[in-house]
Amino acid sequence: MTENTQTPSSPNSELPTAYTPAEVEGKLYERWVERGYFEADAKSEKPPYTIVIPPPNVTGSLHLGHAFEHTLIDALTRRKRMQGFETLWQPGMDHAGIATQNVVERELAKEGKSRHDLGREAFVERVWQWKGESGGQISGQMRRLGDGVDWSRERFTMDEGLSEAVQTIFKKLYDDELIYRAERIINWCPRCLTAISDIEVEYQDDEGELVSIRYGDGDASIVVATTRAETMLGDTAVAVHPEDERYQHLVGTEIELPLTGRRIPVVADEHVDPEFGTGAVKVTPAHDPNDFEIGQRHGLPNLAVMDEHAIITAHGPFQGLDRLEARSTIVAALRAEGRIVAEKRPYTHSVGHCSRCKTTIEPRLSMQWWVKVGPLAKAAGDAVRDGRVKIHPQEMEKRYFDWVDNLHDWCISRQLWWGHRIPVWYGPNGEVVCVGPDEQPPAGEGWTQDTDVLDTWFSSGLWPFSTLGWPNQTESLAKFYPNSVLVTGYDILFFWVARMMMFGLYAMDGTPPFHTIALHGMVRDERGKKMSKSFGNAVNPLDWMDRYGSDAVRFTLARGANPGVDVPIGEDWVQASSKFANKIWNATRFALMNGATIEGELPAVEEMSATDRWILSRLNKTVAEVDAFYDDYQFSKLSDSLYHFAWDEVFDWYVELSKTTFFAGGEQAKASARVLGEVLDVMLRLLHPVVPFVTETLWTTLTGGESLVIADWPKDSGFRDAAAEAEIEAVQSLVREVRRFRREQNLDDKQKVPGRLDLSGTTLGLHEAAIRQLLRLQPEGEGFEATASLPVGGATVELDLSGTIDIPAERKRLSKDLAAAEKEKQQAEAKLGNEAFIAKAPDNVVDKIKGRLAKAEADIARLQAQLAALPAA
Repeated sequence: MTENTQTPSSPNSELPTAYTPAEVEGKLYERWVERGYFEADAKSEKPPYTIVIPPPNVTGSLHLGHAFEHTLIDALTRRKRMQGFETLWQPGMDHAGIATQNVVERELAKEGKSRHDLGREAFVERVWQWKGESGGQISGQMRRLGDGVDWSRERFTMDEGLSEAVQTIFKKLYDDELIYRAERIINWCPRCLTAISDIEVEYQDDEGELVSIRYGDGDASIVVATTRAETMLGDTAVAVHPEDERYQHLVGTEIELPLTGRRIPVVADEHVDPEFGTGAVKVTPAHDPNDFEIGQRHGLPNLAVMDEHAIITAHGPFQGLDRLEARSTIVAALRAEGRIVAEKRPYTHSVGHCSRCKTTIEPRLSMQWWVKVGPLAKAAGDAVRDGRVKIHPQEMEKRYFDWVDNLHDWCISRQLWWGHRIPVWYGPNGEVVCVGPDEQPPAGEGWTQDTDVLDTWFSSGLWPFSTLGWPNQTESLAKFYPNSVLVTGYDILFFWVARMMMFGLYAMDGTPPFHTIALHGMVRDERGKKMSKSFGNAVNPLDWMDRYGSDAVRFTLARGANPGVDVPIGEDWVQASSKFANKIWNATRFALMNGATIEGELPAVEEMSATDRWILSRLNKTVAEVDAFYDDYQFSKLSDSLYHFAWDEVFDWYVELSKTTFFAGGEQAKASARVLGEVLDVMLRLLHPVVPFVTETLWTTLTGGESLVIADWPKDSGFRDAAAEAEIEAVQSLVREVRRFRREQNLDDKQKVPGRLDLSGTTLGLHEAAIRQLLRLQPEGEGFEATASLPVGGATVELDLSGTIDIPAERKRLSKDLAAAEKEKQQAEAKLGNEAFIAKAPDNVVDKIKGRLAKAEADIARLQAQLAALPAA
């Protein structure tokens, strides 16, 4: 099992009668932090184990998704620390460029100001002030949850060291020609006034309109369809498929663009699907990514017709209109000219929205900075393909490869003031200079720095090594890189994981940032529905912690965590976990009151009872099972294993079977008290990573040890006792069968009945007192009359029920149930004996009928045995 390396003081058997989490958790956590238990030493000779926290936004607060992910990471790191690893759980926060700037701009708006009133430098100072006063509240909430992070190492993506890392890798990528500046179509948010990446666009079905417009006249006309009629003002061509015979005569000619008087060419391009719609598409290179590519192939001009606010800037009658106003106005004008061939309204289609403010995205031609991802993405894919990095669960690999193998160049510039400003200077004569962290920017008249900042994901992509001091070769970097495992949601596999893989391999000479990527699912409500404030089903985990304690929330989340699968959760489940914590508390109180101890050696095997040997055998099997589940990131299975071992085997069986021993006293009671102490010691160690607070309180009381945080993780000693397990399983079988019979007779669980046990020929003789205690069996006494006889596994239990049940009524009830079971059997046999039915019926229907037959046969045997056990009328 485990060696008790600490010298225990005299355990204090005094525990409050009830467990009150609020009185325990906060004080315990502060003690852990004050004693430095979570701090990682780069000079240590212990093997390293490193996990970085997926950095929450500085604007954020703890939600159930955070609580879920943090519970899993905390469980892993607490176990590894107990196993003797130098364990670092690296904390920190992301500066969240768009979200944070929006928060501060809203504050300024309340004062009647904008960021432009302050100017860039003063605005950035204001954001830092907000961060110091209001940002980062999630850090305190993480403490509440019990996160064992090394607070002495807390980082922020805008702090000085991480800024140096950002500037260093930008310069390196720029010098290696992997960063470039170009005019391309990007996703533009007219509300946030910045470019956003493809993966920050949320698509949803919106109701709009599909209009078909005739360009040109007569035989020289083409009909095109669009949901964005306002963009026609920027059309510079109409495209058809080269092999579409309908339009062969028009390719190379020009037609008139309605409302504008401009003439535009008809071009042939294989991108066009001749089977879709009319087989012709309008080409607006400045406002559509596919059209931009067509325009590049055919040398078409890029005509922008909207400004950064999505206000129309082209063609007088429509200038100054918002894009949505312009849409209806332009359709009306086209209708007046007889150009509308067809209208479909409403027309539901998928539309991109800004993930930050939910505004409809506008594709926009813009000069931006880009990362050439081809070689970086290939390296990220190769690292998984050749096994240097494992994705868990393995079936998620396909998602990863689908992304990195088809990755487009990454737009990394954002039109914000809050963030890492792009380290490029422009000179008065067109010079462009990229400046590294150790270089001085160009000075002199006419030199200006690029006004854009970098995408937030650019800096968080450096997280596994920038937090350890890179680009400086620090002790921490040497000790803790690469990270051991990344635990994160499958939803940011593309946002964050792929970025870290690309940058880690590039910056760290081909060494991937972590060995394993363990992906978990999303937390959903008890019906499996996504949690959202708009749905009214969002839950604040802090409210549940207030009501039930952090351990209950943690255990509920861990118990639902199957790799890569979404996690449904409801308050009822948290209540059940709270009951589990209370069960642990009450059972440990009982054990302490009955002398449970870890002092001294365990009794010799030959001095132990079968019950003691059984629980030690089961304990070691549980240690091995839990270890295997941890190594496979099977949090649900390890939590279930611990739950059933603690509640079912330790509390419901071992403690109950041992009560008669404890009450009797003597040497056997002392031996069992030592075994019970051992079982609780190991069980609390096993439970600690998932439910740290209640286990810490109980374990220190039981053992007198300093803290479970720094205690040894249990080891499987290899002790197994198949004979003892079989013996106790026989006891359990007998007890279960008699309890079932009692329930069927409608006897109250606590009602005592006279009983006679015949255990001859079995191994159960030494357990008679415990069996009687568990079954509420009184001694036979005078006048005992066996009105029921139950044969169970070679033993016989006779009960005198004459004074407890109405035997004629019970016989009538059982006979009625037996008749129903026999009828069910006959019907099932008849169907299964019908060859015509069997030949036509689906397999699942046949299997269902076979199941009904098996149940009916089992019911008949049970009911016949119950009738036989009743005395004759």
